[in-house]
Amino acid sequence: MRAHMLTWSLTAALGVIAVAFVRAADPPGFKHWTATELQKHDAELSKHIGADHSSRETLADYGDHRFRMLYRDADGNPEQHDAIIDIVYVQSGTGTLMLGGTMAGRRATTPGEWVGTTLDGGDRHSLGAGDILHIPAGIPHSFLVPKGGHITYVLLKIPAQ
Repeated sequence: MRAHMLTWSLTAALGVIAVAFVRAADPPGFKHWTATELQKHDAELSKHIGADHSSRETLADYGDHRFRMLYRDADGNPEQHDAIIDIVYVQSGTGTLMLGGTMAGRRATTPGEWVGTTLDGGDRHSLGAGDILHIPAGIPHSFLVPKGGHITYVLLKIPAQ
């Protein structure tokens, strides 16, 4: 009888502990990307490089903002977003952000979105894994990659106010 009571008490205690570790369902729209998960995305993107020397995927699109992940193994074309702020987290590799200046060969891709061929002038910012950038709307910018290298970054695009 005593052994039965001990077993029942132990089972009840484990049940209470298990309930304490069960978390409520995450709220709609919540997403947690672990470092391991981002490393897997990074590795997969490196296998699918396009003619523009990049690979990209949308991690999540919430309507007014979205998360993307990009891998580059060569310089990207300069771009400018009139009403979008770019927040960048460098996941891996190294590169240079060319920021500001005048965009040559500028053409619209969609309303308020521009791409060019080169940036004349502007400032250079060295980039490495762990760096975070806030690129204001309306500022031309381009990611430059050293020959034989790469840069992978998570990009959060949010509307400027």
